[in-house]
Amino acid sequence: MPLIRTTLADKIGTIAFDHDDKRNALGADLIAEVIAALDSFKADGARVVVLRSASGGKVWSAGHDVGELPRADVDPLPYSDPLEQLLRAVKAFPAPVIAMVHGSAWGGACDLVMACDLVMGDETCAFAITPAKLGLPYNVAGILNFMSRLPLTVVKEMFFSANLISAERAERVGIVNQVVPAASLEAETYAMARTIASRSSKAIAASKEAIRVLSESVPINPATYEYLHGLRRDVYFGPDYHEGTAAFLEKRAPKF
Repeated sequence: MPLIRTTLADKIGTIAFDHDDKRNALGADLIAEVIAALDSFKADGARVVVLRSASGGKVWSAGHDVGELPRADVDPLPYSDPLEQLLRAVKAFPAPVIAMVHGSAWGGACDLVMACDLVMGDETCAFAITPAKLGLPYNVAGILNFMSRLPLTVVKEMFFSANLISAERAERVGIVNQVVPAASLEAETYAMARTIASRSSKAIAASKEAIRVLSESVPINPATYEYLHGLRRDVYFGPDYHEGTAAFLEKRAPKF
């Protein structure tokens, strides 16, 4: 797998992003490798998976590969989008997935961190959800992913401002379980993984699935869903999404 590195030892699987040329952007090819690795770990009976960056650079992941987003007039985040497939795979994996975060996680990578079961970070970790910079209407499932983890005021701030949340604040509001010194991050993360791996895997799998189902059990009638989707459709057919994606690719500030 050219875009990730994987290992499995003592029932602990590791998936490390290894695509520095694109700041570990979550493109379709990298995502396909991660999903394949998760399938392999599931078959091998992994009791924990650690998701990390191989290089330990300043960016954990730049998020969804904007170059792979449609330019206009198409839902940019449909159910079949590779990122959406990855988020579902992480949530449905029968063992805990721990995000080990050194550096910043942007956009879809921030959503991926939220989909993980635990998050360990160091003083360099930071998190931003950035659709407001692209004029991109985020999907309902993604917003619910944040709402199930964070206070509503923090969710609104993140989606409205697209600003980075620092490590110290990320721990305070609940994005990160624990912030430790960079020199200790790997040791602390794998100590947690070994603790989990020593517990009952069947009990943990049942608890994880119950938590997933309960956190997603928000009643909504079809008419309301169509209303929300209509709001999103008005945005991705409108001028803001055209301008936001063009500005990003042209490396300039958008003019909304």
